[in-house]
Amino acid sequence: MADTYDLIVLGSGPGGYVAAIRAAQLGLKTAIVERELLGGICLNWGCIPTKALLRSAEIFHYMQHAKDYGLKAEGISADIEAVVKRSRGVAKQLNQGVTHLMKKNKIAVHMGTGKLTGKGKLTVTDKDGKATELSAKNIILATGARARDLPDLPADGKRVWTYRHAMTPPELPGKLLVIGSGAIGVEFASFYNDMGAEVTVVEMLDRIVPVEDADVSAFLEKQLTKQGMKILTGAKIEKITADANGVKATITGKDGKAIAGEYSHVIVAIGIVPNTADIGLKEMGVAVDDRGFLKTDAMCRTNVEGLWAIGDITAPPWLAHKASHEGVIAAEAIAGKHPHAMDPRNIPGCTYCHPQVASVGLTEAKAKEAGHEVKVGTFPFIGNGKAIALGEAEGFVKTVFDAKSGELLGAHMVGAEVTEMIQGYTIGKTGELTEAELMETVFPHPTISEAMHESVLGAYGRALHI
Repeated sequence: MADTYDLIVLGSGPGGYVAAIRAAQLGLKTAIVERELLGGICLNWGCIPTKALLRSAEIFHYMQHAKDYGLKAEGISADIEAVVKRSRGVAKQLNQGVTHLMKKNKIAVHMGTGKLTGKGKLTVTDKDGKATELSAKNIILATGARARDLPDLPADGKRVWTYRHAMTPPELPGKLLVIGSGAIGVEFASFYNDMGAEVTVVEMLDRIVPVEDADVSAFLEKQLTKQGMKILTGAKIEKITADANGVKATITGKDGKAIAGEYSHVIVAIGIVPNTADIGLKEMGVAVDDRGFLKTDAMCRTNVEGLWAIGDITAPPWLAHKASHEGVIAAEAIAGKHPHAMDPRNIPGCTYCHPQVASVGLTEAKAKEAGHEVKVGTFPFIGNGKAIALGEAEGFVKTVFDAKSGELLGAHMVGAEVTEMIQGYTIGKTGELTEAELMETVFPHPTISEAMHESVLGAYGRALHI
């Protein structure tokens, strides 16, 4: 006899475990299936432990620049083994936290590999090969994604790394090649550069962090270059090989010239592949796009009745907070609560390099492409008292408004703590505030967030401190 539930969630990442909790809160008898660790990639091998690494790198950076703050610090060094140990400890603490949340909400946890075996049916096979049959009227797929390998050079964890290998390095790279300049690539480039590695970043498009506003990309490239990184945009890996001694790569730059280089390690950060293999999708007739990601409607339903999908196995953006929000939407829809659909334009993005990058909504270029007449305001951190006091005067805030309606179309930031500040604009966009409400909002002084207010004022020729 199968164990019967109202809802089964396959995958316990930030989408899956949140969906399970919300479903349990709404009175649904819920089970969650996980093949490795509760919390999924995000808590164990992604968002959280990388931020622990970056925090160590940030403190190391400040220690090396102590004299800028009137302090003395001598004999500064980094212990990469201890840095990694701290990061893993943070991940373990959060994994235990999710375990507690499952117990608190009376969610049945089934450890093993899950596979759909029919409508409302799922088989879980544990590490010993024992199979358990589960059934539910509704099943949420939240299996996430994995790093995409180079076609001719799969990651080996020795010289060729994905983000997962880069979080537990066997040694500190001497000369590191990072392929891809999205959030993952830039974050690890920033971490290892701060830790003392010689870093080269290769991006095939014409600018780094290409999903961000062009002004942000240009500013970030300038800052990372100033920090000692070598950044090659409009570049292509022509040939790359690895052996026990290191990595050899031939790179063609935007000028068409081929450059041969040798590196101790390479991090491959060229995108993700959805974890959809061998979970029964083909047999169930689940619709996918041309890249293998599941197609869903606004409530996260697939084309198969009773089967839902959230997070990185669905359409971009592939972000943990997007997965969590989708988990809530799906759980509430299953419980008959008629939730609001999520507007992708109101999903913030954050990159935790040094300096940080954060944004929400349309870039200036995308707003113009969409037919908007825009008003744009930009305010530099050098005009902000708190940023100067912190020694973090490099950065800016940029806001994009519809000139006719005053609608906030997008906001883009680069600089210290901007990942903590972007939520102010996200709330503004979600609440459909115009420039008038944002101008009338009182921002505390002294804070870096005052630059947000000044950027809004600047879009209408009213900036006060520049």
